[in-house]
Amino acid sequence: MAVVKFAIPKGSLEKATFDLLERAWYKIYGRERTYRPKISDPQIELKILRPQEIPIFVAEGLHDVGIAGLDWIREGQADVEPLLDLEYGRVRLVVAVPKELEVDSLTELFRRFWREGRKIRISTEYLNITAEYVKANPFYQEQFGQEEPLAITPWWRRGTNDRVSLYLSFGATEAKPPEDTDVIVDVIETGTTLERNNLKPIETVLESTAILIANRQALRDRQKREKIYDIVTLLRGVIDSQKKLHIFVNVRQENLEELLSALPALKRPTISPLSDPGWYSVNTIVEKQQFLTLLPTLRRLAQGLVVHEPQQILPLEEIALDEAYE
Repeated sequence: MAVVKFAIPKGSLEKATFDLLERAWYKIYGRERTYRPKISDPQIELKILRPQEIPIFVAEGLHDVGIAGLDWIREGQADVEPLLDLEYGRVRLVVAVPKELEVDSLTELFRRFWREGRKIRISTEYLNITAEYVKANPFYQEQFGQEEPLAITPWWRRGTNDRVSLYLSFGATEAKPPEDTDVIVDVIETGTTLERNNLKPIETVLESTAILIANRQALRDRQKREKIYDIVTLLRGVIDSQKKLHIFVNVRQENLEELLSALPALKRPTISPLSDPGWYSVNTIVEKQQFLTLLPTLRRLAQGLVVHEPQQILPLEEIALDEAYE
């Protein structure tokens, strides 16, 4: 029996990850006492790791699947297979500056500093993403081509262009300006922390959510691949269910066709005759955002409306094993 090693994130994504797994009908044991909680599926082995580490560990085959933010997948330049956007842990990676600088773009900042003969200092936990973003700026390219900005850590220096220096941050990045750095590249949810530190975002580098990823070699192992796609199916079912409602209505036979023409369905509505002649029961899945626009039609044509929030919706035909890994 193949066991799938599943790395789940500690920190800001931890609670939402456990909540997602439990909504997917998994039972988790010992989550508050160990980095190796038990899960009700004997073919899955959990381990809690820092989200920064998970993409690299999955890419290297130390774990078969994992959950990590897109930001850390990109930062680690990890060669992994993205399987599913889990749609939580939503943050933006932004360029932010002190408000008193009165600039509204990175290009404007570059122009001002370099015109004045000043070097630019950027503090960030995301050295790779930031270096690529700086190099992609048209004004930077005009001045320096593809020259690498200077990246500085306690252990090494990389790059040659000290007109833009990237300093590795170990947290509290928003506290660095203006004394230690001029700019930060950091993640935000609401922007409140930036506001409290007199900073403002001027550009969005990327938007990030939690992503389910897999090791490419693990997907070539048929037994592991089957279990990995079981995980995908159950987690996808939870995500889809959050966007939909399951509705039941009773309708007279003469109103049935009109109701069906107005009623969207996951595939086709289920229609069942009732014991009372001339009446039918209709049940179907609708998008939550469609429900309020459907309500007037339902009130006019139907009776006995019952609405459920489904626990899971499993689109089994949409989740097939990737033939590339056969």
